Amino acid sequence: MTPAPFQPVRELAALVRTRQVSPVELATACLERLERLGPRYNAVVTLTPERALAAARRAEAEVAAGRYRGPLHGIPYGAKDLLAVAGYPTTWGAAPLRSQAFDVDATAIRRLDEAGAVLCAKLAMVELAGGMGYRQPRAAFTGPGVNPWSDAAWSGGSSSGSGSAVGAGLVPFALGSETWGSILSPAACCGVCGLRPTYGRVSRHGAMALSWTLDKIGPLGLTADDLGLVLDAIAGPDPADPTASARAFRYEAEDGGRRFRFGVLRGATDGAEDEVKQRFTEALAVLETLGSVEEVALPDLPWETAIRTILQVEAQSALEDLVESGRIGELTAPEDRVLPHARDAILARDYVKALRVRGVMQREADRVLAGLDALVAPGRVAVAPPIDREFRSVLGGAARDLMGAVGNGAGLPAVAVPSGVGARELPTSLQFMGRAWEENTILAAARAYQARTGWHRRHPPGAAS
Repeated sequence: MTPAPFQPVRELAALVRTRQVSPVELATACLERLERLGPRYNAVVTLTPERALAAARRAEAEVAAGRYRGPLHGIPYGAKDLLAVAGYPTTWGAAPLRSQAFDVDATAIRRLDEAGAVLCAKLAMVELAGGMGYRQPRAAFTGPGVNPWSDAAWSGGSSSGSGSAVGAGLVPFALGSETWGSILSPAACCGVCGLRPTYGRVSRHGAMALSWTLDKIGPLGLTADDLGLVLDAIAGPDPADPTASARAFRYEAEDGGRRFRFGVLRGATDGAEDEVKQRFTEALAVLETLGSVEEVALPDLPWETAIRTILQVEAQSALEDLVESGRIGELTAPEDRVLPHARDAILARDYVKALRVRGVMQREADRVLAGLDALVAPGRVAVAPPIDREFRSVLGGAARDLMGAVGNGAGLPAVAVPSGVGARELPTSLQFMGRAWEENTILAAARAYQARTGWHRRHPPGAAS
């Protein structure tokens, strides 16, 4: 049986477990698509065929011997190129680091190996995960991430290659990372699903540090169920990362037809494009069949300003050696070569104030969420921006990202799923954000939404070829 693109992980797992499809066939098919189509989307930095085929052969032998490890056994995937993989470059998307390599695997990569998953490629990303303040899609030495839905649109950042690769059916799932929007944004732009876990749910050992108190690693896939299966494999404590929580996580794929209580932040669609507002209204009508929907409000706090201050200061510290060496002059985006120097003007007292304000924000966000299963909002206030323009010029730069500031600042989990296709044939997205450690709740809500809609089964025209 020849494996086809756009099959969710659970479907592929059933085929592997019953030996209708071999892991070697799956890996070979993905490697071929990554090599042939990856350049179309600027999605791939490095293919890993030797590692992939060795892992696929091992998985095939284990399945044949009755040693089936679980739903990721023999399933191919790609990883954002800020995750270390021994024996291959880990470029962090930056031209001056093209030859950078580490002799260990990141913990998330190792855990996927233990689950039997098959790494096929290191995927493209915005240089230094956007930590230099980029303003346009061309901030990557691999070229701008091309959206599978339109070669005139961006795939989103900073996990651009992960979004493009899953959206184009090159791999069933991929790992990305988010500091502020870098999983949910490419998922929304590319019409796929993305999960930002609770801060501390997944070890960041072996991953590039951008902001120590904001960085998170999570999956992109075709369904919310796929995301839960991957999170189950990569979550958990890690002695190598003291921020990784000891809280156990086990994915709960069954929810017993529960009813949900959803909240919508007042002003959630302020500044959004008309087609995004329309798809969101339609999504709310679906959610009302799954439970209740009510408007809620957060206090007027400097959500975005505080989190941006924390991010910029911590990024400046994390990337200090590169900035001080002058090698940022070799970066691709012109603004990335100069903007970091301005951050030296941020005062220490402002950083401390931002940290203190964040404590208030966390308490207020938890207060609002305490009576809800999830806050819901558009995954992005606009569809994927043009690939040849500064994305911050879209909507005149007026749109806010309150959900992104709240969620990332408070370290809350969120899942984005497709919610439609707009007038320009570009996807829209719906996000569910929950209380800390409540990934199972928001995944259950997202699965329930997907059971009532078919947007996750709609793929870019021509992407399967």
